Amino acid sequence: MIKRSTGKEDAAMINQQRMIDQLLELVQIDSPSGKEGAVAKRLEEILTGLGMTVTFDNIHEKLGTETGNLIATLKGTTQGTPILFSSHMDTVQQPGESVKPVIDGDTIRSDGTTILGSDDKAGITAFIEALQVIKENNLPHGDLQAVFTIWEEGGLFGSKYLDYSLVKAERAFVLDSGGPIGSVTNQGPAQDKIQAVFKGKAAHAGVAPEEGVSAIMMAAKAIDNMKLLRIDEETTANIGVIEGGKATNIVTPEVKIVGEARSLRNDKLDAQTAHMVEAMKTAAEALGGTVEIKTERLYTAFKVEKDTPLVKKVEEIFAAMGIEANIEASGGGSDTNHFNNNGVPALNLSVGMEKAHTLEEHIKVADLVKAGEMVLAIIKAHA
Repeated sequence: MIKRSTGKEDAAMINQQRMIDQLLELVQIDSPSGKEGAVAKRLEEILTGLGMTVTFDNIHEKLGTETGNLIATLKGTTQGTPILFSSHMDTVQQPGESVKPVIDGDTIRSDGTTILGSDDKAGITAFIEALQVIKENNLPHGDLQAVFTIWEEGGLFGSKYLDYSLVKAERAFVLDSGGPIGSVTNQGPAQDKIQAVFKGKAAHAGVAPEEGVSAIMMAAKAIDNMKLLRIDEETTANIGVIEGGKATNIVTPEVKIVGEARSLRNDKLDAQTAHMVEAMKTAAEALGGTVEIKTERLYTAFKVEKDTPLVKKVEEIFAAMGIEANIEASGGGSDTNHFNNNGVPALNLSVGMEKAHTLEEHIKVADLVKAGEMVLAIIKAHA
């Protein structure tokens, strides 16, 4: 029988300065969505040096990105449960390049002109540190995989098109959530992207406005008749983009709107999207125009029940660390959606980052270290 170590023992093995140095290195490698080639190459070097076999799928050929997803595998020393850790290599596009990280007391942040990129390079750093500890202490472990995805931001495209035949793990832990360590996302929404182009008829707004059909009026009428923002405790919707019009003296002939709808239940999302589509069709018809509508299901909802072995195991691991697990649903999508919907039970775990996607993004050193301890504890618990 393998002796289960305490959280204090795991903490003693984590090298805080090494984690800081690793995160600082990674965030300074530019990797906006679609341009993850440089960071992927560096991660391949690091993981290969730690004994993992690294391969890439070929989805870059489909998406036109610099690289595919990175899939790394380490053969286990025991017959423990094969597990996988996943983080994404990309960062939000702007302002996400030329990051200059600074250590401000007990916190790592950018210099204030860019994001930091702890979303999600803190997750990658936590895995690398745990693997370092495993190797240098010759600790037993089951089969391990790391999947570092591309283009997570803005669409989850890396995990959507991931070659799942390369995934051999029975459980996945996605290291891509913020808030206190111990936060666990067991449920996430489905999301639809909704695009519509309203088409009317141009006319001189001062001379003969009655000869025109205003696409702006159609869009406005449609939006006014939509249920938007918080629909219920499980469903949200928003119109985020409106484009059209060139001058005030022209009755605008074409307007484009882009929106989204999300729900923790697929059937509720179906209903919300259908409602928004109907509002657009009705408005266009009422004002004598037309509308072209395109909807796309970016990802479907997932839910890992709280009484499943996966959730119970995570609760036990956090309890051993002296942390209370907070199991909750999220209104945001993540690679966790696609893992679950491709037959790999997965949870999204916080790695401690705060205010992601903003110039105020930061992570406390203590939380970064605790994230490394968490990954190490999960590996040891499945050995």
